[in-house]
Amino acid sequence: MLEQQTLLELIGSRSFASFPANLKLVDFITQTDIKGGSVEVDIRLPFPCEGLIGSLKEELNACLSEKWPGANFNIVIKQHLVAYETKAGVAPLSQVKNIIAVASGKGGVGKSTTSVNLALALQKEGAKVGILDADIYGPSIPIMLGIPEARPTSNDKKTILPLNAHGIEAMSIGFLVDEKQAMVWRGPMASSALQQIVRDTQWGELDYLIIDLPPGTGDIQLTMAQKIPVTAAVIVTTPQDLALADAKKAITMFEKVSIPVMGVVENMATHICNQCGHQEAIFGEGGGQYLSEDYDIPLLGQLPLSMSIRELLDAGTPTVADDPDSEISHIYREIARNLTANLSVLGKDFSKGAQGIDISTWKPA
Repeated sequence: MLEQQTLLELIGSRSFASFPANLKLVDFITQTDIKGGSVEVDIRLPFPCEGLIGSLKEELNACLSEKWPGANFNIVIKQHLVAYETKAGVAPLSQVKNIIAVASGKGGVGKSTTSVNLALALQKEGAKVGILDADIYGPSIPIMLGIPEARPTSNDKKTILPLNAHGIEAMSIGFLVDEKQAMVWRGPMASSALQQIVRDTQWGELDYLIIDLPPGTGDIQLTMAQKIPVTAAVIVTTPQDLALADAKKAITMFEKVSIPVMGVVENMATHICNQCGHQEAIFGEGGGQYLSEDYDIPLLGQLPLSMSIRELLDAGTPTVADDPDSEISHIYREIARNLTANLSVLGKDFSKGAQGIDISTWKPA
């Protein structure tokens, strides 16, 4: 027992580069066993983590080797994704654990681009994911996923089955109407349509459903906040002041309807020249960081203004699906891990480790 305590204290005193900075790895240890020259550590993480398992094991091996040099380390890291509390009084979706709304307050900042690649990044990290296009007037998800001509089917004539693209489930008003048809609907009709699409879709067993909201803070957004069991929100912005002004309005809206904002994603942080690779902050600098600090919301990540992101979306093969090992895909995957790591601490108390050892009074060795 003393050696196990030493192991927990050693891990509890360290920060690991591949692990989200706002969490302590020791909080997620479920079992340890030290016998002779063998050290076993079982870890269960509450967020998708496929992309960090290898590097985290290497860091843990190096850490534990300081105390047990030459030992045989067996480190098992698994994910355990659960449903988190949503707004009281809103009926949950039976097959969906968590709903994440992606908003900007302003159009043209890459919100839909972020939504699609975020959903794919979560899927690459090991989660079951769906995406809902909540833009009734200008749906873009069908084109971005490469299935603009696809149409959903029904097996009971009461509900519809979501479509599948690149391993994620998808639903959009764009799958239900002709692409040239304009949705000339007043706000209440559009809001009613959104509710019906959400509730009448036979979602599979999803860990996360990403909702791509339209710009603004009007009827669609309020309906989503009041009638759909949203777990949390993400704000997308660019560094420029115009985008930040509308992003602030989106944050304020979520505060008023009691939906926690899990972080900020800054798009177009720098422009990368496709000829020489030179980077230039053409939309300004520090906007996402300012928003993060001003509202005490984590900055989840920053993405460049890259032609490849646009080209791949137009072709229906988003960056994370087309080249999951690219630098940009790694940024999206880190954003996905940061987001869900932040989500995992909602209403949680990690003052006690899984083995019942009080770690709240530990001090660095």
